[in-house]
Amino acid sequence: MSPILSIEAVTKNFGGIQALNGVDLQLPDGDVKCIIGPNGCGKSTLFNIISGALPPTSGRVEFAGEDITGLTPPIISRLGVGRKFQVPAVFGDMTVTENIEIAAAAAKRAYLPLSMLRRRPDRSDYDRLLADSGLGDYAGVVASELPHGIKQRLEIMMLVTTSARLLLLDEPTAGMTEAETAATVALIRDIRANLGVSILVIEHDMAFVRELDCPVVVMMKGAVLTEGAYDDIKDDPEIRRAYLGEPVAC
Repeated sequence: MSPILSIEAVTKNFGGIQALNGVDLQLPDGDVKCIIGPNGCGKSTLFNIISGALPPTSGRVEFAGEDITGLTPPIISRLGVGRKFQVPAVFGDMTVTENIEIAAAAAKRAYLPLSMLRRRPDRSDYDRLLADSGLGDYAGVVASELPHGIKQRLEIMMLVTTSARLLLLDEPTAGMTEAETAATVALIRDIRANLGVSILVIEHDMAFVRELDCPVVVMMKGAVLTEGAYDDIKDDPEIRRAYLGEPVAC
């Protein structure tokens, strides 16, 4: 089976600074991978290139067999790539259900602003989605009043509502409690298992990476250092020195 995402020899230069140096990475369709690495190693730059926020200096990015190298973010989004940033981007003055409605309508390009005032979607369409994602109890709550972890969950589900085939999640558990982190792990697993969505995650929380139990890509100095299972990565002496610091119990 062809990978949903294929990154081939991607480089990115900012003047005399090389942020990415020949990155090769593949994500099989329907799989989940985590990217780890110290600050400044190129993780976010890689996401910017995949999503179209930045063009690569050289190299190629394919999504679902199509060359998307250098395409604009709106085009890449419409093709089925959804990106979540570290800070939740939700509509704070709207309820959880309304946020989901807006995301779905935008993806289908079904409503213009004026027509949305005259015709609203049937909210029962979203009941199961909200219930399955643990947002059912918050359906009528204004997003600005949500706990941080629930806002993060809402934004992930807004991306799912757009029928994205690939989710790019940038530190989805940043600022979360242990319980919220565990709930996010469960949500990502459910999205993959029930919807077949492919997910690429940037994360610093190694407890989250361990619990997600997926292949881990280690980046250093703008390149992929290695890839493997969490247990193999955490026991690699070079990685422990460069990323995890002095040997510690993991």
